[in-house]
Amino acid sequence: MRWRTITVAGRRASYGEATPAATSTEATVVFLHGWALSDHTYRRSVEMLAHRGYEVLTPALPGFGGTADLPPAELSLEGYAAWVVAFLDVVGVQGPVTLVGHSFGGAVAIKTTHDFADRVGRLVLVNSIGGAVWSSEARGRRISQRPVVDWGVHLGTDLLSVRGVTRVLPVIAADALRHALMRPRTALRIGRLAMRADLARELEQIKRRRTPVAVLWGREDRVVPRACNESLIEALGRPHAVTVEGDHGWLIADPDRFVEVLTNVLGLLDGDGGDGRAA
Repeated sequence: MRWRTITVAGRRASYGEATPAATSTEATVVFLHGWALSDHTYRRSVEMLAHRGYEVLTPALPGFGGTADLPPAELSLEGYAAWVVAFLDVVGVQGPVTLVGHSFGGAVAIKTTHDFADRVGRLVLVNSIGGAVWSSEARGRRISQRPVVDWGVHLGTDLLSVRGVTRVLPVIAADALRHALMRPRTALRIGRLAMRADLARELEQIKRRRTPVAVLWGREDRVVPRACNESLIEALGRPHAVTVEGDHGWLIADPDRFVEVLTNVLGLLDGDGGDGRAA
């Protein structure tokens, strides 16, 4: 990994970069991180992807890591999508990329794919927010109706599980603590944006365009519960959908497995576009 600092839209931005040893014909993979995390969180996965022949970019999204906040008027998923494309312009990536988004990064990836279709060739959503439904009870409860305390309780449950304490919490604690202490207002504003991310309209449009999409989900996730994941899949039609053992941070807990699943899915997306559901 190499870590770089650049200027995007007149403001400071940081990102990580990993390149394969040999020249690659694969589309550049751009990995968008989750809320309160950064470009450093997924380092092991990124390095393994590079060993498998992929060029990978991991920008710290505005408000996180070493990247400046978005201006207040641009603090929206539209603003984040525009920033991602501005970042690609600055680093010189003009062709369609493979966009991979985890959690909040998934919502940014959905919006980027919707708003800038010519810049995204493949979309992979990992335990992503953006589904319209929070709970299947009472004919489906909208994600905007989910209480803040429910988000917090389930995020804490995932982190304090045996797997979370031993594998996930040590990785993300430094990022989350830094953001909480140094940028508390920014973290809260982006958190509210994430909690209200209903992207059903955007997902329907992506389906109509037949953009190659894969959805990866850990079946023990309570932060993005089953109803939310299923509503996301339903809006996309029949994307390649893979369910694995694990919770919201399974890809951080087990980067080897994540890279194996991701590379398999990317191979499927290069195929005939059939249903890729797996247990």
